[in-house]
Amino acid sequence: MKKLHMVTFILLIIGGLNWLLVGLMGYDISIFLGGMDSMLARVIYVLVGASAVVEIINHKRLCRGCCKGCGNCEGCKDGVCEAK
Repeated sequence: MKKLHMVTFILLIIGGLNWLLVGLMGYDISIFLGGMDSMLARVIYVLVGASAVVEIINHKRLCRGCCKGCGNCEGCKDGVCEAK
């Protein structure tokens, strides 16, 4: 589960930085991937969106900052839950 979390987190960072560039400078990094209509750019956009859904679903269970010592999160399992 940690590997999936890291992959989705990295994809969300990439997506967030892309939106920052679009908002500040009107520059979209999909230009390097063949433009918005290229298949590769569309696949990456789908992966970023799917990563957001995965993070929304798993956030409470994986986030150490949100854990309240439930015993079910990764932090509790690793013995590093900050809520305890």
